[in-house]
Amino acid sequence: MSESHINATKNLDKLYEFERAPVTQDRLQPGRYFAGLFAGEHVAGTEFVIGATFVAWGVNAYDVFIGLLLGNIMAVLTWTLVCAPIAVGTRLTLYWYLRRIAGPATTVVYNILNAVLFCILAGCMITVSASAVRIPFGIPAQVHWYPEDIRFVFVVLGLGAFVVALAILGFKKLAQFSYICSPWLFVMFLGGALVVLPCLAMNMDGGGQIRSWQDFWTIANKMIWTGQAPAGKESVTFWQVAAFAWICNLAMNAGLSDMALLRYAKSSSYGLYTAFGMLFGHYLAWIFAGIMGAGSAIILKTVIQQLDAGDVAYNALGFSGIIAVILAGWTTSNPTMYRAGLAFQAITPGWPRWLVTLVAGIATTIIAAFPFVFTRLLDFVGWYGLLLMPVGAIVFTEHWIFPKIGLTRYWAAYKNLTLSWPALASWVIAIATAFVLERTGAIHLFYLFVPIWCLTSVLYIVLSMFSGASKKYPGQPEPFTNDEVAPAIASVAARPNKPAGKDMLCMVSRVAAILSLAVCLFLAIWVFVASPDVYEARFDLFKKILIIPSLIYFVSATIWVVREDVEI
Repeated sequence: MSESHINATKNLDKLYEFERAPVTQDRLQPGRYFAGLFAGEHVAGTEFVIGATFVAWGVNAYDVFIGLLLGNIMAVLTWTLVCAPIAVGTRLTLYWYLRRIAGPATTVVYNILNAVLFCILAGCMITVSASAVRIPFGIPAQVHWYPEDIRFVFVVLGLGAFVVALAILGFKKLAQFSYICSPWLFVMFLGGALVVLPCLAMNMDGGGQIRSWQDFWTIANKMIWTGQAPAGKESVTFWQVAAFAWICNLAMNAGLSDMALLRYAKSSSYGLYTAFGMLFGHYLAWIFAGIMGAGSAIILKTVIQQLDAGDVAYNALGFSGIIAVILAGWTTSNPTMYRAGLAFQAITPGWPRWLVTLVAGIATTIIAAFPFVFTRLLDFVGWYGLLLMPVGAIVFTEHWIFPKIGLTRYWAAYKNLTLSWPALASWVIAIATAFVLERTGAIHLFYLFVPIWCLTSVLYIVLSMFSGASKKYPGQPEPFTNDEVAPAIASVAARPNKPAGKDMLCMVSRVAAILSLAVCLFLAIWVFVASPDVYEARFDLFKKILIIPSLIYFVSATIWVVREDVEI
């Protein structure tokens, strides 16, 4: 092995992410990184798909605006009240903490399933990014489960290489990348909606312009969210819209997978930073994407079901739209791949995280070349959450409820169990029950979360009482102690203190980044207020020149974030 290869391997091994140990105080991250990370992950390429799907479903405007708001608030509260307190209390990933509760064998089963599902989800995001990159190369939209053009496969391979590389670099690099991308992505969603609204207004019966909220609301009900379901399908209700918004990230919040991210938080209140993703991404971005989708369908003289994310963004934003879809896919697939690497790493103790993430990334990129998940995204989101959520219920029950009802926490670890059959049985029974209820039509897929969570918790309490949780284990410390993980923590050198002080380049680049975003938004408003006789000319010019302030933003924002980090 060459010296350069040995040095490269040593550098990668330094990318320690506390895979099997609590995060130490010196590695906790500031709140703005969580704001950027959650905003970047959830202002994503799939928002183009989901936002357009609500239009295709025929949901009415009231249900979209109010139902999505309710559901996303519930999602933020689930992160804040369920996931974040456990993450901050243990400073562990779910993948390693579950080992204390359910034993190594149960953890292996969960981590394999979890990592595979995350790889599929990350692959979907890479597919979304590829749907934009294909446009300049003249590659047709990939609407089947298999690739129809070899060039699309090469595009996926290139995008996948970038995603995997960033996931290997770890939490901080992911957060910085999202911190840079998320403000611009939100402005693109907003700007794209603004510039196509006049087109919708002019194509409405009687024509017209948008000069008030009432004008917009009329267009929203007649041209976008019409309340008319496709032929042969039932209309989606208010409560189904709200429930979908709540369960869309069920595996991450109620399923506790985001312990991998929130273990770096300074307090459990950092769970509220998920609002930057839910309210800006899963609320406003879904609404803006629906508007862009309806407008793009009119511009292209087609139906919204025939458009992919690249079509929608390109027709609203020009070349900047292509960049938006690429980055939106990356900012979601990067943390998803990071989680998948941590899950696989927990069951490959002899492998460093970077190597496991690399292997998982190769598998993910291969999956991305076959866009089967992209074509059935909403079904996948519902089931992948339900498959993983019962494990979150088990961990929550043992962590919080067991001490309150007199049961012993970590009883399986005290008994040195390789397999906790109460945990595995509760999980399997819960999933089987969910499948039967959904297949028989007894309960809609979107409504299964609450009853299945409660069923899992009750089953686990009862089964654990008969298996050893009701006993006391005197003289034994809790199996989760700092002494146990001290060698792992000690092996990580503390970061040197970084000098504080003002940096003129940092200040100038920050101003330039903010001004360039303002210019992007101004250009969109300039098109929005155009009269019908000049609208088309302004719209075409907007799509051509939007790339200029966008590029200025990325250069200046990157300098700003990198220079500012010197002072952290």
